[in-house]
Amino acid sequence: QVQLVESGGGSVQAGGSLRLSCAASGRDLSRYTMGWFRQAPGKEREFVAAVSRNGGTTLYADSVKGRFTISRDNAKNTVYLQMSSLKPEDTAVYSCAAEVRLFVSRRASEYDYWGQGTQVTVSS
Repeated sequence: QVQLVESGGGSVQAGGSLRLSCAASGRDLSRYTMGWFRQAPGKEREFVAAVSRNGGTTLYADSVKGRFTISRDNAKNTVYLQMSSLKPEDTAVYSCAAEVRLFVSRRASEYDYWGQGTQVTVSS
């Protein structure tokens, strides 16, 4: 079983940038497809981005495409989410998740392990 811990959240003004990190322990991260999801108050959890085991395939929600970049460093057992041109509507708790299946997925139900999340607040 893999444990996931997110970091890097915080408060930023609109137009700013943040980089989130998701550190894995317990298992080799290269065994997992990884994803980022977010949940704003009063809203359902939504897919943000995902990356394949070797980093060769990425998938993004339309709302973040061109602004966010997901990447991974398997040697460091860490996945990143670089967020730029942030908007107030990006405010949410961001969680990383690990999926044992090979395919990159947008569906939260297909992810097996989850971190606790990190808060991102974007002010206008």
